[in-house]
Amino acid sequence: MGITKTDHFNPSQLRLAQLAKAFGHPARIAILQFLMSQQSCVCGDIVDELPLSQSTVSQHLKELKEAGIIKGEISGASICYCIDEKVWKEMEIDMGSMFNTYVPSVTCC
Repeated sequence: MGITKTDHFNPSQLRLAQLAKAFGHPARIAILQFLMSQQSCVCGDIVDELPLSQSTVSQHLKELKEAGIIKGEISGASICYCIDEKVWKEMEIDMGSMFNTYVPSVTCC
């Protein structure tokens, strides 16, 4: 979406779109599922868990981190990643709110 088009949307819509975009690739879903399954920060090599190259995994981690869905901290020679609980809750509330406002119509196609 072009920069000039984004000013037609409110901050909540823009944020929700950013978060949804971060979920828009199966590799990022796999990374999130892996992080959730660990129930702690992962300092090991996430690459070992996915059928992707190091550079590809790094790019997907970068996308998730830029959206704020995950946090990463440097610990020695590695980076530890975990789900950002605050952003996770934000997305749960915003997506839930959007889904809950839909009322099925019997007259729709």
